[in-house]
Amino acid sequence: MAPDSSPPTRSLTRVADFVSFATVGAVGLVQDLTHAVVDEIGDLEGSDSEVVAEETLCLVATATARSAEVGLKEEPEHASAVSTSLLRLPYTYRDYLVGRAMISAQNPELAELGEQVRERLHRKQEFYQSHLPEGRFPGPGALGDKMELWMGRVSPPKLPESPQERLAALDLVDPVVAHCKLILAYGRRGEVPSQAD
Repeated sequence: MAPDSSPPTRSLTRVADFVSFATVGAVGLVQDLTHAVVDEIGDLEGSDSEVVAEETLCLVATATARSAEVGLKEEPEHASAVSTSLLRLPYTYRDYLVGRAMISAQNPELAELGEQVRERLHRKQEFYQSHLPEGRFPGPGALGDKMELWMGRVSPPKLPESPQERLAALDLVDPVVAHCKLILAYGRRGEVPSQAD
């Protein structure tokens, strides 16, 4: 039987495909950024890989959602659902990890840990959402500025170089810009672009 191509089904497929595409990209980017930072400062006193991962997840989820909002500007019926789902990515990811741990350990009390993590993520997510405004594409200038804040938040205190210097030395802005441009292009075209925008 052929798949249903009625408008509601096409609309749901569009949202599902976009969220799937953007989530794969966002999670991969979070892993790359987290590894780069942890490899650089992970052994220093005061460093915390959990903080790096959570801050990075909230930054990337917000930048991805903002890129999607602009890319889907001509499809407001899709933009809201996609953006909401992408902004929830930090919570979804942590819920998955906690749920998997609960099943593996056969310990439902781990759900309480999940609530503590959600409260922590909420504060971090609010910070990045306030710095990357709704409906505005996070271009290179905005991302460079906001990622300096991110680098300051993930770095242990009293490092000799500034967050700006560490960010430049690790060359972490360009991969985030490329990710945001790809999400923007996917939103506008409905497919992976054949050439860079």
